[in-house]
Amino acid sequence: MGLVWLQAMLPMGIIAGMLCIMGNAQYYIHKSAHGRPKHIGNDVWDVAMEKRDKKIMEIISAPSTSN
Repeated sequence: MGLVWLQAMLPMGIIAGMLCIMGNAQYYIHKSAHGRPKHIGNDVWDVAMEKRDKKIMEIISAPSTSN
């Protein structure tokens, strides 16, 4: 009667394992699709800053047209 709790641990372990597998699958699918990990808590400000940074990097990396 002392090992009854062990009967509950097997399904809990299976559920916990599947949750971990699903989370890692989402991480690697997103990383392979976008080339970087997902930014957690991405709000409007973060999106605006990413656009600004991308624009600045394009300007910096563009070849100079002045002679």
